[in-house]
Amino acid sequence: MKKVAIGLLVVLLLGAVGAAGVWYFLEQRLTTFAATPFGAVGPLVVEIPPGTNPRGVAARLARAGVVSDEDLLYGWLRREKLGPKLKAGEYEFSGPLTPPQAVDKLVRGEVKVYRFTVPEGLRWDEILPLVAQSELGLKLETLKALVTDQGFLKRAGVPADRIEGFLFPDTYTFPRGVSEEQVLRKMVEATLEAVRRAPRKPGVTLNLLEVVTLASIVEKETGAVEERPRISCVFHNRLAQGGKLETDPTVIYAKMLRTGAYSKNITRDDLLTPHPYNTYKVKGLPPGPIASPGAAAIEAALAPLDCADLFFVSKNDGTHVFCPDFACHEAQVEKWQREYFRKK
Repeated sequence: MKKVAIGLLVVLLLGAVGAAGVWYFLEQRLTTFAATPFGAVGPLVVEIPPGTNPRGVAARLARAGVVSDEDLLYGWLRREKLGPKLKAGEYEFSGPLTPPQAVDKLVRGEVKVYRFTVPEGLRWDEILPLVAQSELGLKLETLKALVTDQGFLKRAGVPADRIEGFLFPDTYTFPRGVSEEQVLRKMVEATLEAVRRAPRKPGVTLNLLEVVTLASIVEKETGAVEERPRISCVFHNRLAQGGKLETDPTVIYAKMLRTGAYSKNITRDDLLTPHPYNTYKVKGLPPGPIASPGAAAIEAALAPLDCADLFFVSKNDGTHVFCPDFACHEAQVEKWQREYFRKK
């Protein structure tokens, strides 16, 4: 019996030594694997669907060439207990990277994002194609349907029956998988935030829709940022007098709504044709914005310059000359419009 017991003990010891050797060998392989960079220099894009387990993550990363060995990555993920921390999404890798560097993207949720930029002063029908072309996979027709979707507009906080003017000009970043509603809602939220943050001059009582409407007109009237508070002052003065704004961009917008086609060329008939957006025919602000204003135009609408001006005339270089009365206005029209174009 004693010899049998000794034999069993020897076998157990040898087994333990063998197991320790195997464990040490595997640990060494995992350590070497984790410390060795791998992967292509160029970008590799990998999609990790929701619910993918650590084995599936290892398989996808190995299959894409981000790591060199599926089994070793799976073993390393188990050793480090990272399974619950891995986040689904689309990831982009530029190597060579060590496995910890690659996996760290998934732990931090550093998903691949797509960017698009919306310049100031565009209408919704100019903005939505930019969004649809952004590689986010969004559908233009779905985006268009949201423009007048009353439920969506109410949820987003748009105080109007359409989204015009509330798609804030900015550069946006989104991961793949966002919906059309999520994207437009973020753009609306940016407009609302810009209005909230802009200083409001004492005495300016415009509501949200009126602020964005006036800001959109200021945006379309001048590309010179420094002029915007003074342009705004002219319109505030006209509003205070209960008069007409008589601003060409609203006539252009009215013509587009009437004809279904956009044209910068306006005629005398266009000026005389009644329309809610034709500020040569109706007093006060039009029913809503005519484009999406940027932060500077919103700030100008809420904090106009102190001035006595009621008119401004284009100098044909992107800037204007301002006048407090009609006589001054007529003289500047003669100089900067009639005489200027006669010489041309």
